[in-house]
Amino acid sequence: MLIRMIYASRSAGVLGPADVKDIVRSSVRNNAPLGVTGALILSNGIFLQCLEGDHLAVNALYHRILLDPRHREPAILAFSEVDARLYGAWNMGLVPTTDANRRVFLKYSPQAEFDPYGMRPQALEALFAELVAEARVITALGA
Repeated sequence: MLIRMIYASRSAGVLGPADVKDIVRSSVRNNAPLGVTGALILSNGIFLQCLEGDHLAVNALYHRILLDPRHREPAILAFSEVDARLYGAWNMGLVPTTDANRRVFLKYSPQAEFDPYGMRPQALEALFAELVAEARVITALGA
């Protein structure tokens, strides 16, 4: 069964550009053999990640993420069975925090600051769909 899961967590510390690049590289390396695809947003100290793939593979990956000390307050915010992937070509795409993307983030966020913890599952799905449709995932690694 193909699923899409969106989760959020707060960064346990300050992450620089090199740290984010390492996270994406590790994700590409680890996700490829599992057949997991997706995209990652890191904004306002919050990770928001969409993972797609076999339900067992995504579940196992999420449990590994829970053990990662860089994450705190993890929460699954949306979970659905899907017929097709949004990120089929990418083992992990990175959504950069540009001004244009911040406007898209805030379009779906109920608060002035980006905080996906308060967003409805449908808004999270729409956010990721818009980012893909408008090619806002400009760093697609692992294709």
